[in-house]
Amino acid sequence: MKTTRMLKGAALLTALVLAGCSTKKEPQVPARQPADVKAQIQQLLPAHVTQKADWAEDIYTAFRVQQLDPSVSNVCAVIAVADQESNFSADANVPGLPKIAWAEIDRRAARLHVPAFVVRTALMIPSPTGESYAARLDNVRSEKALSAIFDDFINMVPMGQKLFGNLNPIHTGGPMQVSIAFAEAHAKGYPYPVDGSIRREVFTRRGGIYFGTLHLLGYPAQYSQPLYRFADFNAGWYASRNAAFQAAVARASGISLALDGDLIRYDSDQASATELAVRTLAKQLDMSNREIRRDLEKGDSLSFGDSTLWKQTFLLADKMAGTRLPREMLPGIKLESPKITRNLTTAWFAQRVNSRYQQCVTRR
Repeated sequence: MKTTRMLKGAALLTALVLAGCSTKKEPQVPARQPADVKAQIQQLLPAHVTQKADWAEDIYTAFRVQQLDPSVSNVCAVIAVADQESNFSADANVPGLPKIAWAEIDRRAARLHVPAFVVRTALMIPSPTGESYAARLDNVRSEKALSAIFDDFINMVPMGQKLFGNLNPIHTGGPMQVSIAFAEAHAKGYPYPVDGSIRREVFTRRGGIYFGTLHLLGYPAQYSQPLYRFADFNAGWYASRNAAFQAAVARASGISLALDGDLIRYDSDQASATELAVRTLAKQLDMSNREIRRDLEKGDSLSFGDSTLWKQTFLLADKMAGTRLPREMLPGIKLESPKITRNLTTAWFAQRVNSRYQQCVTRR
């Protein structure tokens, strides 16, 4: 009897000890101080960067305001893109920019059947700076300066409205070459006083870093490595995931598709090539055209990866392939821009940025 009571007592003591262990709190990791985070950002910046403290301050502010984790991986991702796009210059010179600017004006004029000599005569009038528009165009060196010329031209010259309306042809800018339309659409919460317009802010160090960081890291994605975020930065959010979906659709349907990450046409009510290809699989997927469209419209969000269409398509494609197909891939997009004179692609861009990212990680 005594032995039984001793055993019960020992069992109770063991249970109490285990219960105590299970409720014991893990030691809290102290929050990193802002000065420590900024110091690490400076350490991660490439050696060629000048004014490192200022760049680190702007990168830190972008992470703090957007509530992003300033991990080495995340910070190096931002650094890699800024280094690739501008070598950390908020207002970098672009070779041959006057020629590019005049070509854009001539192209617009030809489309509207306005003679070139009429346009060039109009551009001889003085601009708000005192110089003629033509003189400013002949001597322009940076996208920021060119954007300002077009803004003046559009606002001050009747022909400017005819040629460009309210559409400034400079679409990206700043140290991370972020889309100005993206910045304007995500201006809420911008932590700095706006100097005239969000467009002008994009061409500053602080604005370019803020909106570039948001475009690179400001959406949830389940990628296996940063390489695919770098491709998305160039091709659009979730382009790498969507390109893998398009490849699965092509495999299951036998229809060749451009693996560009664009699942539907946002500029038209007509079905895209991807949507038409998916419709040929409707019976096998057990989905109606309306259900297919509903899920394709989720292509710009994380939820598409959990949709019925995603799951059923990969179930079918994996079975046909006899193996598990990739759920992420670099989009097959050729880069188009007046500034690009070589045959470059999104994959090239992502791999170049990834190389810089790997170099950054080794500097920690």
